[in-house]
Amino acid sequence: MGEEVKLFAVWASAFSQRVEIALKLKGVEYEYFEEDLQNKSDLLLKYNPVHKKIPVLVHNGKPIAEAMARFWAKFIDEKCMPALFKCAGTEDREKAVEEACELLKLLENELKDKKFFGGENIGFVDIVADFIGGYWLRDFQETVGLKILTKEKLPKLCEWSNEFVNHVVIKEKLPPRDKLIAFFQSRFGPKS
Repeated sequence: MGEEVKLFAVWASAFSQRVEIALKLKGVEYEYFEEDLQNKSDLLLKYNPVHKKIPVLVHNGKPIAEAMARFWAKFIDEKCMPALFKCAGTEDREKAVEEACELLKLLENELKDKKFFGGENIGFVDIVADFIGGYWLRDFQETVGLKILTKEKLPKLCEWSNEFVNHVVIKEKLPPRDKLIAFFQSRFGPKS
């Protein structure tokens, strides 16, 4: 059986058109699914569960891995990291922690039953998530007095974090904890 490629898109979207043009130029046959953005299909929600936007390119039942890896990397950098730093503020801290946990839960769901986001080996998303998996988030939490990444709230992400920091290459590259804590204290600790 041949390759199965599906494109979930909207005819009026320039972003969708980019994907269609690339597929046509490469001679890739695909099945087109026109989406109603006011009433999104279950398949669109399945393949793009966070932003629920188009276009989504699916190959043999799976969203394109490279696109998904870039998507999750952007999600970590643009959503998770700012939400985590927002927790250090004193205004409405409880709400900020709740929002950060919701974002991390979405990320955690991507682990499914895998050891790393990349499967059995560390991949691009794991590396981008080093702030969460390395010492940074743990020491940040300790410095500002928060509990975000806990076994109770995010068990799979905690398990992943443990695997990540204990990988031989990661261990070698992590900054010294005492220096990292001092850094966070200088940035986020109590002001005299």
